[in-house]
Amino acid sequence: MAHDDSETDGHRRRDSETRHKRHKKKGSRDHGSKRATSASEATSRERGQRLSMNALAQLNDYNTRGHVEEPPRERQHKPKRDRARQEYKVVDAEDEPPRRERRGSHGYRHSEGEYDAPKRERRRKEEYRDKERGYESRDREERRQRRRQRNAVTEDEDERPKEKERKPRKKDRRVVSGAIVEEGRAVPAMRGGAVSKHSSYDSYDSIGKEKVQVGRKFKLPFGDSFNNSFGNKKKKRWIIAGVVLVILIIIIVVAVVVSKKNSSNDSSADKSNLSGVSEDTIPVAARGTYLDPFTWYDTTDFNVTYTNDTVGDLPVMGLFTDWDDSKAANDKVPAIEKSWGDYAKTPARGVNLGGWLSLEPFITPSLFNYDSRLGIVDEWTLCSHLGPKTAASTLEKHYATFVTEQTFQEIQAAGLDHVRIPYSYWAVQTYDDDTYVFRTSWRYLLRAIEWARKYGLRVNLDLHGLPGSQNGWNHSGRQGVVNWLNGTNGDLNSQRSLDVHDRLTKFFAQDRYKNIITFYGLANEPRMVALSATAVTSWTQQAFNLVRKNGMTANVVFGDGFMGLANWQGKLTGMEGLVLDVHQYVIFNNDQILYTHQKKVQYACDGWSQQTEQSMDTSTGFGPTMFAEWSQADTDCTQYLTNVGWGNRWTGTYDSGNVSTQALTPLCPTKDSTCTCDGADADPSQYSDAYKQFLKMFAEAQMVSFEKGYGWWYWTWDTEAATQWSYKKGLAAGILPTLAYDKDFNCDGDVPDFSGLSETY
Repeated sequence: MAHDDSETDGHRRRDSETRHKRHKKKGSRDHGSKRATSASEATSRERGQRLSMNALAQLNDYNTRGHVEEPPRERQHKPKRDRARQEYKVVDAEDEPPRRERRGSHGYRHSEGEYDAPKRERRRKEEYRDKERGYESRDREERRQRRRQRNAVTEDEDERPKEKERKPRKKDRRVVSGAIVEEGRAVPAMRGGAVSKHSSYDSYDSIGKEKVQVGRKFKLPFGDSFNNSFGNKKKKRWIIAGVVLVILIIIIVVAVVVSKKNSSNDSSADKSNLSGVSEDTIPVAARGTYLDPFTWYDTTDFNVTYTNDTVGDLPVMGLFTDWDDSKAANDKVPAIEKSWGDYAKTPARGVNLGGWLSLEPFITPSLFNYDSRLGIVDEWTLCSHLGPKTAASTLEKHYATFVTEQTFQEIQAAGLDHVRIPYSYWAVQTYDDDTYVFRTSWRYLLRAIEWARKYGLRVNLDLHGLPGSQNGWNHSGRQGVVNWLNGTNGDLNSQRSLDVHDRLTKFFAQDRYKNIITFYGLANEPRMVALSATAVTSWTQQAFNLVRKNGMTANVVFGDGFMGLANWQGKLTGMEGLVLDVHQYVIFNNDQILYTHQKKVQYACDGWSQQTEQSMDTSTGFGPTMFAEWSQADTDCTQYLTNVGWGNRWTGTYDSGNVSTQALTPLCPTKDSTCTCDGADADPSQYSDAYKQFLKMFAEAQMVSFEKGYGWWYWTWDTEAATQWSYKKGLAAGILPTLAYDKDFNCDGDVPDFSGLSETY
């Protein structure tokens, strides 16, 4: 602890004068220099060295033990302004730092503390003159002394100027005097507290030095502050080694994580057909773009020869010039190259590739497995959250792995003959602040058509998401407000949708697609309860005319808009090849979800058969009618089915925010707290025989009814976990017919009451 100057001035004067007398008798050594000390220089040195009362008393007692102190005499003070730097030529023992231990010529140790015997003064003077010993010249010594004097504390013990340390010369070390150690002024980094010759302890009271050292801020480990703080090379080497080690560990960890991620991302990707292709064949301007096959996640069955050719302003990338339409899906239907005929007589049996090129949370919930507070509920918010680069890599991996060639092989093997492929407008174009991944899905759509061709499957192209969203549901891309034909940008998005169809139909009017694409969808599920019916029918007529003008001969599909089939009678007449699309589900209707198992099967057989027949008759309905979506699910329990975080009707947790559609009380047949999703969401291996019988009968009843129209497409081929929405999983569980055209139940017998099956699960 430092004391006030007023209390210690007398002690300091006596101590200083006593030391001055001893030094005059014995001398001192400073780097081997020898020089007489003047009274003015001694006085300056005495003023520059200010030690605390207790520390000086202990030192004085130690260094003067056995000697008799002389009477003090007055110190001579010079004004501050007279202390010019050039006056300081030699610094005696008081201004010397604690020295390292040295051995004399006879092997005796000499303690070279701050106040050692005068012998050292004589030895230092002799060594200074002896230039043959290799010590530094007088000029260098003078510069060194001036530097020390600049750093000396003159007025305040708590303040000292910053000093730039010199790299210490390699000298033998010594153990400092006991007084230095006892006061705690020895540097702890060295054994015994020894310090280097040019340590930062030069000309300082060590207690004041420690106060500054404690508050010193660290800088980078190679700067002056680092040297001042640690004071020895050994500790610096350890610190530097530690820093380097930490950096190496971080680099290694990052490298391993990136390597594993890349390995995981590419583990199922096949790029073998790029082996014979040089990257030099890709124009510099096209490298890294969606036209560059070296950027594609998977190149299986793609033509990897670079091309920027387009048709209808859409690229033909990945396509081969030849195609073969000679295959048939099975012996019940004609080959692709032959006319299908009348769909009213030979209805389609197909399946959707839902949740693939247009995401739907309940089909692939793993893509939407985020904290609900992030609000990731659809493809828009997912892409926004991931950012362009991560969204592109994430979705392309999904495109490449969720549907493969094996998918089409299995669809054919199931006795199916059509496949409906939902895709969205961002395969063609993006606008304004769209977050969607642009154009990547286009390449996979083209390859999917070629795989369907290979297995004799005809294609129903379905534009599932339109600019502005035609229904505000998550599978349109963006959940929320309907901005298609509605709102501020309704007309703009109407025209954009027509522009998209203009480009698409010019492309698919090519000869290679005339046989395989038999249905072309305009807009999936427009929510006409929130739109002007007149605006929708007007837009549909414009789109139909555009399709035909561009040479598209496929059936053109428009959605019923949930208006009720009878309401389409007499509308959009005179358009040959225009087909009404109806999606039948009992679980999204608050009245129908209450049906018992028996009533659901009966309704599928009777109710939907009647509706189909009425719609197919132009006197009572629109005419040509197809059923492009349905499932065998009898609850809405599946996770995210009703939107992310909205709950379900079955257990009374469906909070849509709309009083007319929400269900906040249980809507299973018992309408009480016994309603549970445990049975419906269970693994199919846990299904009871009675439940399996119901599920299969319910599916076959719908097939029978929809085949009274233009046919059906089950929603969907596969899901991550929802068995009752997956044709593939349903086949494996035994709840669908092994062959779609060979059913066990045809609605021509009695429907059992399923008395052994709980209505609440």
